Amino acid sequence: MSLNQESLAFSGGSVKNSTSEILIVGGGIIGLAIAVDLQLRGAKVTLLVRDIAQAASRAAAGMLAPHAEGIPPGPFLDLCLQSRWLYPEWSRKIEDLTGINSGYYPCGILAPVYEQNQPITANAANKIWLDSNAVHLYQPGLGKDVIGGWWYPDDGQVDNRQLVTALQQAAENLGVEIRQGIEVHALQQKQGKVKSIYTSIGELEAKIYILAAGSWASQLLPLPIHPVKGQMAAVKMPPNQTLARVLFGPQTYLVPRRNGRLIIGATSEKVAWQTGNTPQGLQTLFERATRLYPPLADWEIEEMWWGFRPGTPDELPILGRSSCDNLILATGHYRNGILLAPVTASLIADLVINQKTDPILTHFRCDRFNQPSPVTISPMSLTIIENKPSQPLLSPQNDRLTIAGKTFHSRLMTGTGKYANLTTMQESITASECQIVTVAVRRVQTNAPGHEGLAEAIDWSKIWMLPNTAGCQTAEEAIRVARLGREMAKLLGQEDNNFIKLEVIPDPKYLLPDPIGTLQAAEQLVKEGFAVLPYINADPLLAKRLEEAGCATVMPLGSPIGSGQGLKNEANIAIIIESAKIPVVVDAGIGTPSEAARAMEMGADALLINSAIAMAANPAMMAQAMGMAAKAGRLAYLAGRMPIKSYASPSSPLTGTIA
Repeated sequence: MSLNQESLAFSGGSVKNSTSEILIVGGGIIGLAIAVDLQLRGAKVTLLVRDIAQAASRAAAGMLAPHAEGIPPGPFLDLCLQSRWLYPEWSRKIEDLTGINSGYYPCGILAPVYEQNQPITANAANKIWLDSNAVHLYQPGLGKDVIGGWWYPDDGQVDNRQLVTALQQAAENLGVEIRQGIEVHALQQKQGKVKSIYTSIGELEAKIYILAAGSWASQLLPLPIHPVKGQMAAVKMPPNQTLARVLFGPQTYLVPRRNGRLIIGATSEKVAWQTGNTPQGLQTLFERATRLYPPLADWEIEEMWWGFRPGTPDELPILGRSSCDNLILATGHYRNGILLAPVTASLIADLVINQKTDPILTHFRCDRFNQPSPVTISPMSLTIIENKPSQPLLSPQNDRLTIAGKTFHSRLMTGTGKYANLTTMQESITASECQIVTVAVRRVQTNAPGHEGLAEAIDWSKIWMLPNTAGCQTAEEAIRVARLGREMAKLLGQEDNNFIKLEVIPDPKYLLPDPIGTLQAAEQLVKEGFAVLPYINADPLLAKRLEEAGCATVMPLGSPIGSGQGLKNEANIAIIIESAKIPVVVDAGIGTPSEAARAMEMGADALLINSAIAMAANPAMMAQAMGMAAKAGRLAYLAGRMPIKSYASPSSPLTGTIA
């Protein structure tokens, strides 16, 4: 669908005298990121900015810290992790467009604590406990009150001011019309559509409007967004006392930049629109900072500033469609605007350009605050509870598969090989209800038999591509093909797709993967920002090494590829499932739905099935069966099977029987 067609779909008809295709209100990092993404996809964007210096983006510290901040599991953590995974490639793209360094630095974050208020469990891939001795050795100079700390290796930072400058330059280079010094006074609405906006320079019209005005969004629409003031400061680190770690302490954080500047933040004050730094606020800021890291008490103060975070009642952003057909919302990011910029830009651009609503957006709808409450009748102590339809025990909303921050409701992945024709493949993918389809990069690149037209045969706006390195016999080959796969995904519209199914298979007879070559290739690809999904033998030690290397999943084989022998490695697969902190995807060898269900009952997170579907007498019917088996097995695993006994146990009562 073209942008013009999309615009009509949003507005229900043509808009007269439009001056812009897309008009974005708000010039902070969210508005700029969306503008750049849309412009890269061929749209024509106008960005209205009141005062870019007042945007919360410039007042932040730039931490990328979903784990350090302790965000609980759920859709918001999924969103944050997805955005953090996008950061390496996204920041590199902005730097390539402008030549301006964004200051992205995957340095990890240390979170010292003064008291132990959470259980110390076994170290995980994204969380390591350091006791008192270890934490003070790791970061000398910490306050004497620090009794330990958590190390979060996957978190990091970006220089938010440099990033905003780079985004603004990228937008200008790409042709975004940035109109600064513009105050937006009102949105003119008529019959569920925005007809125009009233500004300090007159009335402006567009086909699609995007509100990304942060704390000021509630001045234009009845949104529950309020300003939360934060005061911050920066000190100059002496050359001989440079703080090496980002410290995320109780109620304060210290973020060292590589240029010798240390950012100290931040207060959290609900004082409406009260501006400026205050003595009380700064005193609180420095007391907390010097308790955490006493040496900075004697360092030179470089700067003090403040800003307004856009808060919401549940502290979650407002994203997606509004009550107006042609108005999109991207606001209320509170403390996480810098972190969420890449994923917000991608989701909103997909919504505008492709009319693609990612399921995760349903959790951040603007109408979530308008749910009716139960009605209580007094004084009779009679409560009428609103009857709501019961939710299924297992649904896409409450059981999602997350890989490298990307969420899916289906736990079945399928392939594209061995089908008799493209039509059969298309029917099978649809029947399976899968969301991830793996594609052999080499076969698509060379138009191998059965793969002609494959790229065009699948709707990649609905299906997530998993490029694979099939046919590669060495680590070096696999790395080269993986890079081609990432570019192939971009050409097909999946700009943020960094997934690669890693296969290194030198064995032509049994097609068994090379463990050494797989590990070597995985380590390099992780360094290059790939989300690596390695295909391996059911080797628990190798699986652990790959997890430690940073792979997004492990994919042990059930039996040799295409053999249909089923699960011949159950014992080892069970060990991998028990030990892994990342998703385990059983890949290869499954021949029947009962075997698929068995793998899921064991606790596998997902399945990849190709040959059993493509080579069935009725592939589409088998695809549907495999999809149903994956769901049944998952539900059975979550339910928990009954204990196995060596004796009989009657299901009917023995008491109360008729003699």
